Amino acid sequence: MCVGRIHGNGVMYPADRGLPPPHERAILRSMETPDNATEAIDGAPSPTGIAAQDWATASADPQYRAAVVDLLGALAYGELAAFERLAEDAKLAPSLGDKAALARMASAEFHHFEQLTDRLTAIDEVPAAAMEPFGKALDEFHRQTAPSDWLEGLVKAYVGDSIASDFYREIAARLDTDTRSLVLAVLDDTGHGNFAVEKVRGAIEAEPRVGGRLALWARRLMGEALSQAQRVVADRDALSTMLVGGVADGFDLAEVGRMFSRITEAHTKRMAALGLAA
Repeated sequence: MCVGRIHGNGVMYPADRGLPPPHERAILRSMETPDNATEAIDGAPSPTGIAAQDWATASADPQYRAAVVDLLGALAYGELAAFERLAEDAKLAPSLGDKAALARMASAEFHHFEQLTDRLTAIDEVPAAAMEPFGKALDEFHRQTAPSDWLEGLVKAYVGDSIASDFYREIAARLDTDTRSLVLAVLDDTGHGNFAVEKVRGAIEAEPRVGGRLALWARRLMGEALSQAQRVVADRDALSTMLVGGVADGFDLAEVGRMFSRITEAHTKRMAALGLAA
């Protein structure tokens, strides 16, 4: 599989304007969206074309339907993984209050999972079958980026997983009205963003040298998230075709380049919010 170059800032830029090959473009969401990313990234395209249709109309196109099923399946598995990981992170929490806060967030993620599986069932799809193609790759990503402590877990959720959330917000503008509403609802913040910023900045203030370690960790997460996403989408023809303009109002190559630029800018802002160098 052709992959891009990893630059010094941890961001992957393949040869053609920062884009992976056409069959490998996607970023998978695996956890919660931070508090400051509840709206689409500045400059994202407004809904047009198919975005004015409802699901009943848009799904008449079998390729579009297949792409949406893939999208919902990937999101559902990500939400389930988010629930599991927040529960694990709670075990590392330094206080009972922190443990309770993460438990509440985990509950919110599971509710998002249920919303997605309910929609899949409603459109006559089997949720487990829709999620299955994404399980192995997501599990491998989380295995490779397992945090070693409480702070690394917070940074992973806030920075690493938020890259995928930004991607899905961009894609949402291209979806039918019913699917778009659902996707934006499950990307709704669970409270983890402000929580992570408060805890990480407090830790850096107490011990400044922690910042260097966490900055390196965040850069690694950026590269790993993009690389792993390419593996996932490479095997999903309908999803990858939608992303590069083959289904209805998908992105053309120039727009994909602008989209990745916006996502990278948002990543830099999140790093700054944490008090880390991008």
